[in-house]
Amino acid sequence: MLGNQGQAAEAVQMLAPLSAAATANATSAWIDVRKYEGDLVIVSNIGIITGTITPTIEDATDGSGTGAAGVTPAEGAFTVVTTSNDPLQEKRTIPAGSVRGWIRYVGTIVTGPALVGVSLLAHPKYTS
Repeated sequence: MLGNQGQAAEAVQMLAPLSAAATANATSAWIDVRKYEGDLVIVSNIGIITGTITPTIEDATDGSGTGAAGVTPAEGAFTVVTTSNDPLQEKRTIPAGSVRGWIRYVGTIVTGPALVGVSLLAHPKYTS
């Protein structure tokens, strides 16, 4: 982030750090991102795992996940994390205006557990 963008950004916990044994455990709630502009910066922190976890981002038209669909970040998909490349921290960006209002993180786990935590940094829209 340039200038004071870091100071202006809000930090949102998408998924509190946890040991997830199944995909349901590694899936965040829907986050309302309608108040943000610029890039949504998603930081995935995956620790030691016993199998694999495939991180993805989905968007939807409301907080209950209506019309949920995968979103491709500007940098491309997150890396699939295995025992050969863990632990792994990655950042991906998605333009706030390109999603339909709500996003969530889905960590598809083949064999768990996987240590995972996810944060969102985003800049609120300017209001006078």
